[in-house]
Amino acid sequence: MFGGKSFSLNLIGRHRVGASALLLLVLAAASRADQPSAEITSLWAFTYGKPHSTLSYDSSTTTPAVAPDGTVYQGTFDGTLFAFRPDGQVKWKFKAGREIQSSPAVGADGTIYFGARDRKFYALTPAGKLKWAFASEAWVDSSPAIGSDGTLYFGSWDHQFYAVNPDGTLKWKFATGSLVDSSPAIAADGTVYFGSHDKKFYALAPDGRVRWAFLTGGEIISSPAIGNHGTVYFSSLDGSFYALNPDGTEQWRRHTGETGKISPVVDGSGQIYVGGSDHTVVFTIDGGTNWSWPSRNFSPALVKGTVYISRSWTSLEALAAEPDRHSQWSVNLTDYISSAPVVAPDGSVYVSGQQHLFAIRPPAPAPAASGSWPMFRANSRHTGRVGDN
Repeated sequence: MFGGKSFSLNLIGRHRVGASALLLLVLAAASRADQPSAEITSLWAFTYGKPHSTLSYDSSTTTPAVAPDGTVYQGTFDGTLFAFRPDGQVKWKFKAGREIQSSPAVGADGTIYFGARDRKFYALTPAGKLKWAFASEAWVDSSPAIGSDGTLYFGSWDHQFYAVNPDGTLKWKFATGSLVDSSPAIAADGTVYFGSHDKKFYALAPDGRVRWAFLTGGEIISSPAIGNHGTVYFSSLDGSFYALNPDGTEQWRRHTGETGKISPVVDGSGQIYVGGSDHTVVFTIDGGTNWSWPSRNFSPALVKGTVYISRSWTSLEALAAEPDRHSQWSVNLTDYISSAPVVAPDGSVYVSGQQHLFAIRPPAPAPAASGSWPMFRANSRHTGRVGDN
């Protein structure tokens, strides 16, 4: 019991984590009598690395993706892509040639796409078999976006931005002035947005033509988000957060004072949530600061009326968005959180630790919030395409 609330934990799946290795503590941050009991259920944890080793090569800093059938895909730093069943059992695993820093994306036919540091971009079948591998000239850390016609878009450290056909052949490539590890976003009209270390933010037509390029004062490594009316939002390492119109003109910018590494999300009313090193800031459509909340390092995820944020290095919290922004529940994990939370269609929440993948069933499971961009990469499949929720 805590604050008049009772909680239950269920560890399931093949890799059970003992209390000595992983402590899960659920706390009630709100205890009003009119609130239902908050029970966290169907919780499992899969261990990648060696217990108590913060230097394990078997770690992960990518964000998991969830297929419509509930399969969860996650890449690790030793170059393994895992496929997990919804109960935490390993379905299969695929070994790339080097580290995976690219979060996977799931196509409409179930194909899984991701890049790796062996200079290849991969396409796997839902059974874990290699369909094809496309070779670039350098690391592929950019997470792919999937167009409505199945085209795959991603950047590389070879300074190129690629468009690859669903059969693995090159459609076109576009040269930037520096490496590209920003992950692209696709607008409703097919425009592809991404940033580069050349300090420019690009808008390309589906055929690869430059629609415009916007110069900032720093490298751009975060992924952009697209608002309900086509406004595109992104951060730069110059410390500013930008809102641009679809024609490339600046709508507004705000100096956040943060590093500019965190990708924004957008709720159904058009408010923009930007995570920083110690706070999540919420901007209104016109650039006003609505509110902020202490958090750490990663994009939040939005469900109806609730924001999931990494409150500290090890704590995932559910925060009521309106009106009083009270804490609904939190889960404390004795592993450093290393990814944005992902909300599956059934309301389950998945988040990576440096050496674990966690699955959490909230007290009141809900799908992602309505709106254009409620979580990292827009949706649980990570298609990076607006409206594909």
